[in-house]
This record gives sequence, C-alpha cells and structure tokens, in this order.
Amino acid sequence: MTVQAITVTEAAVARIKNLLRQDGKGAIGIRVGVRNAGCSGMTYTLEFASEKNADDTVVEHQGVTVVIDPSAVIYLVGAEMDYEESKLRSGFVFNNPNEKGRCGCGESFHV
Repeated sequence: MTVQAITVTEAAVARIKNLLRQDGKGAIGIRVGVRNAGCSGMTYTLEFASEKNADDTVVEHQGVTVVIDPSAVIYLVGAEMDYEESKLRSGFVFNNPNEKGRCGCGESFHV
C-alpha cells in the first residue's frame, strides 16, 4: 500500500486557489517545507511554488498543486494540510501523526 505524502482538505484547497488567484506572479502551487525553528525545534514553512524540481514530491488535489521539499517529506508522510479560520486567527494547520509534541503557542513541533 502506498501512503500519499500528505492529504489536503477542501478548506485548504479553497484557500490555496484563492491565494494563487491573488499572487499574480504565475505560481504553480504552494511549496511546503520544514525548518529548524521555534521552542520545540521545527516549524512548517509555506511559500508560493514557481516550479517543480526533479526531487520534489508533488501532491495534486482538486486542481491545486502542493510541492513538498525533499528534506520535509520524512516529517510529513501521512499528515493532513488544513485551513482554519476563526475570529482571532486564520491559517494553514497540519494534523501530523509524526509529531510527538508541540510548543505552548502551537507554532513549532518536534518528532
């Protein structure tokens, strides 16, 4: 059985489509990565993707492209990318079974 690198919720798809319409620079999708930062050690990164590299993992879902940096795949396999909006904040969130814990503010995680 092959496990998809990540799944993307309908809310995340809608937000990505909206962002790509507003971009105006010809982005092909969203690039997801992981970097060392925060009090728990790692944080998710998101930016517009202008191209797909040969070693990227690409997830295409409902007309959007999510490009995953090669170094991030190991941390994201099985994760769900969602978009949440409330009165106080909005943003992409990751429901990631690989996380072993998060910092108090929720901005960083460790595996």
